[in-house]
Amino acid sequence: MDVDPPATSTSEEKKEDKKEDKKEKGDEEAVVSTQSTGIYEQLKNNLYQDDAIIGEAAGISMGLVMMGSLDEDALSDMVQYAHETQHEKILRGLSLGIAMICYGQLEAADATIKSLSEDKDPVLRMCGMYSKGMAYAGTGNNKAIRGLLHVAVSDVNDDVRRAAVISIGFLLFNSPEQCPNVVSLLSESYNSHVRYGAALALGISCAGSGMKEALNILEPMINDPVNYVRQGALLASAMVLVQQNDHMCPKLKTFKELFTKTMSDKHEDVMVKFGAILAQGIINAGGRNCTISMRTQYGHTNVPSVVGLLVFTHTWFWFPLSHFLCLAFQPTYLIGLNKDLKMPVMKFKSCAKPSMYAYPPLLEPPKEKEKEKGSTAILSTTAKKAAKNKTTAATTATTTAPAATPMDVDPPATSTTEEKKEDKKEDKKEKGDEEAVVSTQSTGVSTAILSTTAKKAAKNKTTAATTATTTAPAATPMDVDPPATS
Repeated sequence: MDVDPPATSTSEEKKEDKKEDKKEKGDEEAVVSTQSTGIYEQLKNNLYQDDAIIGEAAGISMGLVMMGSLDEDALSDMVQYAHETQHEKILRGLSLGIAMICYGQLEAADATIKSLSEDKDPVLRMCGMYSKGMAYAGTGNNKAIRGLLHVAVSDVNDDVRRAAVISIGFLLFNSPEQCPNVVSLLSESYNSHVRYGAALALGISCAGSGMKEALNILEPMINDPVNYVRQGALLASAMVLVQQNDHMCPKLKTFKELFTKTMSDKHEDVMVKFGAILAQGIINAGGRNCTISMRTQYGHTNVPSVVGLLVFTHTWFWFPLSHFLCLAFQPTYLIGLNKDLKMPVMKFKSCAKPSMYAYPPLLEPPKEKEKEKGSTAILSTTAKKAAKNKTTAATTATTTAPAATPMDVDPPATSTTEEKKEDKKEDKKEKGDEEAVVSTQSTGVSTAILSTTAKKAAKNKTTAATTATTTAPAATPMDVDPPATS
């Protein structure tokens, strides 16, 4: 009897097939430079949607998938769509993709590079510069360098000139000691885009070397009047100083203090502060256990590092592309495990000084300083005004203060009352005597009365003078009504 196989076996087989398909797709998507036509076609369909953001990502992704293939169909599709699209973002994404496809092709890519360099569109001419840098990466080809220098000083578009100078750094990363000599004059150019390109070229070619010549060129550019030139100088100096310490490079401390100061400066331009933040991250990459290198430990060109730095240069247009710099980092630490994946106890002998490989000191949080009460600044005008006020107040006090009034002392009442009584008695007596003299009309009596009257008048004068000298001030005489008898 014919019996159908159990349904469970077919379902299990289907599940296994799906798992294998997913695994294959994941492997293809995870690997760069697979040159998979299936993934390329999917990305091309996304490109043809003519969406600015999706199109830019699709253009970069197509270049990553087809890297180093110099595929004619892919190049013709991308160049043709670059002429048709109206979105500049898509155009820039395609320019990066085309440059990646030309990677490592040397003279085989010269025809493509020439057609791109002579295009009317400045973005495609910029693509030609990056394509030359990728095609001759690490070779130091003199003909390619002369072509890039010619474009750097003759093209009418600033973006093309900047790309030409940056591409010099990709050509010379295997001989970094030559880059400062080639770029030194360009770092003093009147064109700020050329100066920015010179800074990045030094950072790319001399990355992780701590070269003094490169730092001597970058140091004055940190004070450049143009903000994006200062940003490029900060980024390049961090790339040169990565994985260095104070013993190997004495200028490290100065640059690190500069990064911290620029980040916290409220008056600094935002673009420069962004460059300082990225520089601080680069110099401390991987917990200070990573360096930037475009060569493997065996001396071969490290493709992911070159690609990462190429896309990183387009941070100029869109800052999230700065994450591609992570592809250029290589670890400098050693991890040892035994067969049980446990860390064994190991000892290493180093004949170098401990300071040779010591970590740079960690950043310390700023200490709170006790606020000291400083002396208040006194202006000269304030001091003059205060002195003037003091003299005015003293003068007013002397003029308006009442004079010291002497104590009022009443004269002794007894002496004055007695004198007045005696005077009254004498006056009455004199009047009586005069009346007597008149009535008697005696010559002898009148003579005697006159003599006594003269004596009494003299006595009264001396008494009044004595009283005036002894009593000061003289008491006001009491108003007395005359006697009613008179």
